[in-house]
Amino acid sequence: MSNNKVWMVTGAARGLGNEIVKAALAEGYKVVATVRKNKEQLLSDLNSENLHVVAMDVTDEGQVKVAVEEAVAYFGRIDVLVNNAGFGLLSAVEEGTDKEVRNMYDTNVFGLLNVLRAVLPYMRMKLQPQLILMMSRIKKS
Repeated sequence: MSNNKVWMVTGAARGLGNEIVKAALAEGYKVVATVRKNKEQLLSDLNSENLHVVAMDVTDEGQVKVAVEEAVAYFGRIDVLVNNAGFGLLSAVEEGTDKEVRNMYDTNVFGLLNVLRAVLPYMRMKLQPQLILMMSRIKKS
């Protein structure tokens, strides 16, 4: 089976992001999977010619831009963005430390914006881009 669309999935190392990558590959899509580290491990685990893995921390705007440029250079475009990288902080307001809350906002809010700002210029060239924004992990403090 071969599908034409190119997916970019952030937070693909584990959890829901990893399952989305597997499902998209199983349907024949091309997938750019982003991970903060151990990209060789994901390449080895999934072993697909339709998979390109890039190292990217969503909180690093420069790294995000480079990763998106690499993805577009590799597959020619991005049709579907699954902005999955993120986490939740499960605590009472007074229990979450300033550092924990700021880290969560840096990842979930500003990281999401970093990815959108880098990807949207490429997606605007397409008539029907698709954006999926989500969060899949909860961290208990």
